Amino acid sequence: MCGIVAAIGIPNAVGVVLDGLASLEYRGYDSAGVAWPENGALRIVRAAGRVSELKSKVETCDTTTPETAMGHTRWATHGPPLERNAHPHVSADGRISVVHNGIIDNYATLKERLTKKGVSFKSDTDTEIVANLVAEQFTGDLLQAVEATLPLLDGTYALVVMSPQCPDMLIVARKSSPLAIGLGDGFTLAASDAVPLIPHTRKVVFLEDGQVAALTAGRCEVRRDGQAVPCIPAEITWSAEAAMKNGYPHYMLKEIHEQPVTLEAMFRNRLRLPRTDDADPEFMLDGLENLSDDYFRGVSRIVLLAQGTAYHACMVGRNLLERTTHIPAYPEYAADFRYRDPILDPSVLVIAVTQSGETMDTLHAVRLAREAGCNVLAVVNVVGSSIAREADGVFYLNCGPEIGVASTKAFTAMIAGLYFLALRLGQVRGTINRQELLRRARDLLGVGARLNGILASDPYIRAIANRYRNAANFLFLGRGTGWPLALEGALKLKEVSYIHAEGYDAAEMKHGPIALVDENMPVLFIALQGRRYDKIIGNIQEVRARKGKIIAIASHDDREIDKLADDVIYIRADSGIMNSICCAVPLQLLAYHIATARGCDVDKPKNLAKSVTVE
Repeated sequence: MCGIVAAIGIPNAVGVVLDGLASLEYRGYDSAGVAWPENGALRIVRAAGRVSELKSKVETCDTTTPETAMGHTRWATHGPPLERNAHPHVSADGRISVVHNGIIDNYATLKERLTKKGVSFKSDTDTEIVANLVAEQFTGDLLQAVEATLPLLDGTYALVVMSPQCPDMLIVARKSSPLAIGLGDGFTLAASDAVPLIPHTRKVVFLEDGQVAALTAGRCEVRRDGQAVPCIPAEITWSAEAAMKNGYPHYMLKEIHEQPVTLEAMFRNRLRLPRTDDADPEFMLDGLENLSDDYFRGVSRIVLLAQGTAYHACMVGRNLLERTTHIPAYPEYAADFRYRDPILDPSVLVIAVTQSGETMDTLHAVRLAREAGCNVLAVVNVVGSSIAREADGVFYLNCGPEIGVASTKAFTAMIAGLYFLALRLGQVRGTINRQELLRRARDLLGVGARLNGILASDPYIRAIANRYRNAANFLFLGRGTGWPLALEGALKLKEVSYIHAEGYDAAEMKHGPIALVDENMPVLFIALQGRRYDKIIGNIQEVRARKGKIIAIASHDDREIDKLADDVIYIRADSGIMNSICCAVPLQLLAYHIATARGCDVDKPKNLAKSVTVE
């Protein structure tokens, strides 16, 4: 959460930082600020609200000459979203300025100590104590002052530190909060992720936990425990255009419509069908060189770790994995898993699923699993992220940047990625026959075309959304893999429209939720044909008897459902578990259109940030 951008050695550094902050607003948008050296002092401009408010204030300043600047867009933790709490924060003596992502757990104790020494504070934040601690250590060597301060801090941080006495240097540091460094021709950048860096450079160094770096124009000196360590940049492959709206009114809608292309790209170089049906398809598991086929044959149990939308993908993934590998699989909320003393041994495969690769609870759960001797496989989108680096193997989703706060294309990619892994593990373990393996592999390769057909029904789904735009509550019900889809549909709606929505296994309906059903309650059913279809129809009848408004996502050849439902969204449902991906798209579109009809900012929902990098 929160976004950091810093630049040194680049013309119009303040403008570069402001543009970078605008591209990071999905990480936080309560307040924003920017700092640069000016005439031997620090110039700080801050504003409550969005980056656009900050830009308006900066326009009154002369920012043509600074080649060093840093900025921050905030998601409030300590202190309300007021200008006084916006970053950058400055030490009481004016010599040190800091921007910070994360939480300093012992800030109250440190603040009390500094207050007794006569230091005054102007904000409610934990970050202001960092600036004053660095100032306390600073005698002219900024790197040394930061390195002396970091052992005093308990908690998490990504820091950028600036001093007017060292105008040609920035110091950055990280502990459990992401920070990327971009290396250009004569300039250096730093940011919370790669999005603001790509317009300027493709060479990116992902700072590791416990590392500190001194940034100067075109140079990056990385240290750990006072010793220099190699600074080896990675090459970012996606383009700056991939992080733009490209004519869509919102990133969320763009990313919904990107799903056919992203899923096809995921498998283009990873899955090859044989020329005849008497040979197996070929699965290329790049990034999993450390996990051998013999290891996969010996796995006794699979634990899937995630939070939020990724957890719903894991619930679908459990069905995929158990059905194709015959290994028991258990989706777990990482936040619960890490504090529960889970029973683990080296035969347990842990799969961590996360778009950002920086989700704090998932990262700590991964570390716990590795300490217990488990191999960890990361299913992640962001290349070079913390979980990707700490895992024993990585399956990259290759979605490109997902900017919308409400995850869409990453969700379907997670399901597809888990399906791919399940098929490969089933092939290795001999638990899926060739005919079934070929059928399911063809399903994967054909899912993009199926999604294009669903996206073509966007105007129809928009019309349905307009009928329910004023609903106060919503229920989503499904069975089997329809249950996690119901959870995800409810989550999407509440995230972007602020309508209270709940998802349930439809088998639980008579155990409580049915008490809420009346003529004002819209109820969406995942009602595809299959072995649970008759049970779902029974649930629909029960809601209908209580005058609930029924929306159904149904199979394309269902000729009975329209007699029971007020609105029906048909999808071509002919490929088993892959229907989970196809059902996700109308749920996403429905949430999007209801939210926009209500005038909500779907890309920046209130109180939410894209990646949860604090507890």
